[in-house]
Amino acid sequence: MPRAGAADVDRAVRAAAAAFRAWRRETPAGRGRALLRIADDIEADAERIARLLATETGNAIRRQARPEVASAADLFRYFGGVAGEAKGETVPLGRGLLNYTLREPIGVVGGIVPWNAPVQLASVKIAMALVTGNTLVLKAAEDAPLAVLEVAAICARHLPPGVLNVLTGYGTEAGAALLEHPGVDKLSFTGSTEVGRIVMRAAAERILPVSLELGGKSPVIVFPDADEDAVAAGVVDGMRFTRQGQSCTAGSRLLVHASVFDSFPARVTDAVSRLRMGDPLDERSDLGTVINQKQYDRVRGYIDDGLTCGARPLIGDLPAEAGPSDGFYIPPTVLTGVRPSWRVVREEIFGPVLVALPWHDEAEALRMANDTHYGLAAYVWSHDIGRALRTAHALDAGWVQVNRGLGQLPGMSYGGIKQSGLGREFSLEGALDGFTQRKTVTVDTHETPLPLG
Repeated sequence: MPRAGAADVDRAVRAAAAAFRAWRRETPAGRGRALLRIADDIEADAERIARLLATETGNAIRRQARPEVASAADLFRYFGGVAGEAKGETVPLGRGLLNYTLREPIGVVGGIVPWNAPVQLASVKIAMALVTGNTLVLKAAEDAPLAVLEVAAICARHLPPGVLNVLTGYGTEAGAALLEHPGVDKLSFTGSTEVGRIVMRAAAERILPVSLELGGKSPVIVFPDADEDAVAAGVVDGMRFTRQGQSCTAGSRLLVHASVFDSFPARVTDAVSRLRMGDPLDERSDLGTVINQKQYDRVRGYIDDGLTCGARPLIGDLPAEAGPSDGFYIPPTVLTGVRPSWRVVREEIFGPVLVALPWHDEAEALRMANDTHYGLAAYVWSHDIGRALRTAHALDAGWVQVNRGLGQLPGMSYGGIKQSGLGREFSLEGALDGFTQRKTVTVDTHETPLPLG
């Protein structure tokens, strides 16, 4: 792939700035129609893009790659459909004054996406930035740029030159140059909390608006009335085992009531044992490989650390060392006998490793769940909806799912709190708050105010 550097970033930003002048004047309906046509073309070419995505990421085509490409089409279609909703407000300040607000695009957006769900995450940034009248320079992840470029090629059929610009290269080169370019008016980043801090520092230097969707160590609270196989299957979905656990929303801390701590983790283990690990392009595979050697070694290191501390594997164990010719396969792992202070419990592993801990009352469950610097997602399982909602409202997380373990949907405002990020994506509200700026216009109509009293 092309290894973009500072000169390439400069060309892309200049192209985006030149295109912005006309794109911001395009009618909302016109921008929406472009996104709808992009959605149709992604849908028509979905199988080819999905196979490419599975090949470069290691994600199983049936369980992950095809659904991700379908999600990308859905996102373009959703934002295309709400294009005309970027409305301002009128504010009654009194007779003789007309006061109203406008939602205006910010300008050139610099976007950076990770490798774990590259098509979906690139699509949501493209759609949100463009539908609100901005132009975009997007830096694809060096480990998974191929399918993103295919989406960009489809976008190019329906967009004026310069409205969308996609770069490939390393974060320390192309990514750093994009963060520091003086022609960028907003930064939007999805990735690790560590890199998110770098993005935020770069934005602070120029007082830029910034959107950050960062890491997570999401709790899953299971009440005793939820000791069921269907709930265990939902926990497995929420752990994102079919993406090898490589998801910031993975429900990787399983907090189970002590009265069912023997039976429920066993149900989860049974559900995990039915997952088939294999070639990502094999239709029978439920999960494939982690992305690369670095991630493979990182996940093995966490498992090894947990086992050394005394964790007991209910399923999985320390995988053998592997290189590229072996495939970076890590079997789904469920660990018990862990303590809340251990690294395997507190830090984001970004691999197929679930840790299970018991609790005795709701207050203890909430303390354990909220005892983290992350705050992206959380999950609650109970037949008592009043109790489930009470728990959901008390959790420190930007997104809480009750009796559900699946992924994001267009229209929901998705994002984190604490060190899991700033801003929201996937929704009209997120697009307006993150990709427009509000201008207030106050007009003196020279109408004589009525006397008070």
